[in-house]
Amino acid sequence: MFNKLSIKIGLLFFLFLFIIEIFVYFILYTSIANERIDEVMNNLLARANTHSAVLESNFDPSTLEHVAIMESESDFAVIITDGNGEIIIHSDPLEKEMREVIKHTDYEEVPREGKVVEQSWKEKQYIAVDSPITLDETHHGHVFMFADTSIVKRMVNHLTGQFVFIGLITILVTIITIFILSRFITLPLVKMKEATEQISKGNNKVELHTERNDELGELAGSIMKLSNDLERLKNNRNEVLASISHELRTPLTYIKGYADIISKQDVTEEERKEYLAIIREETKDLTALVKSLFDLAKMDENKFIIHRRKVDLRDLIQTIEERISPALEEKNIRFSVLCPSNIQANIDPDRMQQVLLNILDNARKHTPEGKQISLEVSRNNSGVTITISDEGEGIPEEDLPYLFERLYRVEKSRSRERGGSGLGLAIAKEIIKLHKGTIEIESEQGRGTTVKIQLTRSEGNGESSLS
Repeated sequence: MFNKLSIKIGLLFFLFLFIIEIFVYFILYTSIANERIDEVMNNLLARANTHSAVLESNFDPSTLEHVAIMESESDFAVIITDGNGEIIIHSDPLEKEMREVIKHTDYEEVPREGKVVEQSWKEKQYIAVDSPITLDETHHGHVFMFADTSIVKRMVNHLTGQFVFIGLITILVTIITIFILSRFITLPLVKMKEATEQISKGNNKVELHTERNDELGELAGSIMKLSNDLERLKNNRNEVLASISHELRTPLTYIKGYADIISKQDVTEEERKEYLAIIREETKDLTALVKSLFDLAKMDENKFIIHRRKVDLRDLIQTIEERISPALEEKNIRFSVLCPSNIQANIDPDRMQQVLLNILDNARKHTPEGKQISLEVSRNNSGVTITISDEGEGIPEEDLPYLFERLYRVEKSRSRERGGSGLGLAIAKEIIKLHKGTIEIESEQGRGTTVKIQLTRSEGNGESSLS
């Protein structure tokens, strides 16, 4: 039971609140108790001063007797002495403790407004005050007032009982409040725990309340995002497996089919050469697909390495132009290149060439005959921008967010003439990321597509992507 978070939080809250309550109650109790005791002392002294004031006006036997009779009917005792401390009259029987107080009182130190001469209410039977009777500026006598300490003890005990009762009520309310608060805090955590258990079992469709604006709401939102991401990854994995199966099955089917045809005796030499050429082409495509899959696997494991060095972009673009021009001329597509000289970048030339050839090949496939593809390199304050534009058919707006996902293809029919494996752009984006750059695609159907690659400049360190 004590392993539950709600119990631990509740006990921790209770411990801190209990310590705080004990401290506060101790301060309050001590303060109030002392105030009540002082109040009793002050009332007793005021009563003595009243008697001494009366006796200062009429210090005669009848007045003395009147004071004694009046106090004999009260809960207090009065003893009146002369200036030397000899008892003149008393209202109650004299106790030994009363005589000790009178005997040990230093009459010279008693101020005119009187003073408390015995206040040890815990150890003594009586508390006492002394109010002097002053006639003609001399001590003529003293009024001693005694109060049984049981009065003070009853008052303190009553106060203690009240504090104990209020303390128990406070502790009970504290426990109930802590229980409610701990449940309020831990209930969402329990639901999140149950949700994560469902996720671990493969059920990624979980629902949590994310309307809270605190850390628990943020945590619930993160778990919901994780759940949605896992569900999406699961769907993507299934789609990837299906796509890879299709991509592998198609060339293998061609290879097997044409190999079976070649093995027949009635195939002419010219047909055999044609079929062998098809098999070689399919083998080439299959090899390229497997290589792309291996590249992606290395990227996932952070084992994909690029070897950067200082490269003149004009030379790199010229090499790419020589490789892509025959395919573009075959389709009667104009190729425009604009790359100023003396632009150098700290890049892996082979990998960057792979990226640019992939983008240009995509542009070639989707650009009609007689149209134009342009490649422009420019330098700016943040680095170098490589822009590839075509006048092709464009890409639907709903497909743009998913172009860099693996095996995603705008051409859903997977046409062998127009579509690739769906891995080229995913690999291109990872290569650009490894170069600390960005790649973006803008497109409008019927007007063409523009791909922008931004290679940023990092100053002052050995890891700069540009020089």
